[in-house]
Amino acid sequence: MHNVTITESAQVYLGGLLDKQNCEGIGIRMFVSDPGTPKAETCIAYSRPGEHNEEDLVVEYDAFKAYFEQRSIPFLDDAKVDYASDKFGGQLTIRAPNSRVPSVSDDSPVEDRVNYLLYSEINPSLAAHGGEVSLEKMLDDHAVLRFGGGCQGCAAVDLTLKEGVEKTLMEKIPELKGVMDATDHSDSTNAYFK
Repeated sequence: MHNVTITESAQVYLGGLLDKQNCEGIGIRMFVSDPGTPKAETCIAYSRPGEHNEEDLVVEYDAFKAYFEQRSIPFLDDAKVDYASDKFGGQLTIRAPNSRVPSVSDDSPVEDRVNYLLYSEINPSLAAHGGEVSLEKMLDDHAVLRFGGGCQGCAAVDLTLKEGVEKTLMEKIPELKGVMDATDHSDSTNAYFK
C-alpha cells in the first residue's frame, strides 16, 4: 500500500533517538507539509502515545512504530529515509521525489485541489506582476488565501481576488463556497503599484 523505504541504518539511528526520549511507546510520524506544492517539506517528528492521528497508516518496524499521515501518503510514494555515518557523526536524509508533484484527483481533499490550482494555474499568471498567492487554511468550505509579493498592498487585489482567483477556483472545485483574503493589504512595503 505505501512505498516508503526506511533503511536498516536509518531504523537503527531513529530507534536510538527514540530510546533517548525516555517515553514508553514513542514512535515516529512522517508527513509532508504543503504537499504537491513547490514549498513541500517532508518531515519526520516524534510521535508520543496518543499524539498521532486516528487515520494515520501505522507500520511496525523492529525498534519502533511509524505513523504515516493519510493525506501525505500519495506524496510519500518512493520516499527513502537513510542514515549514513561520516566523520562528523552522520546524517539522516529524506528523499521524497513525489512530495512536490501535484497528485490530485476529483476525490482528493479540497485543500489539495486548491493548492494544485494555485500552483499550476494561478501563480504562474500572478508571477508576471511579482505576486503570488498561497492557501492559508480552509474555513467552512472557504479558501483563506494569503497574497504575497506584488499582490500584497496592491489596490487591484480585490479585483484580482474576486475576478480571477475566486472564479477559477470555484469553477474547478464545486464544493468551494468562496474565497477569503488573509493578507493585510495595509502593508505595501513590497507592493508592485505604489
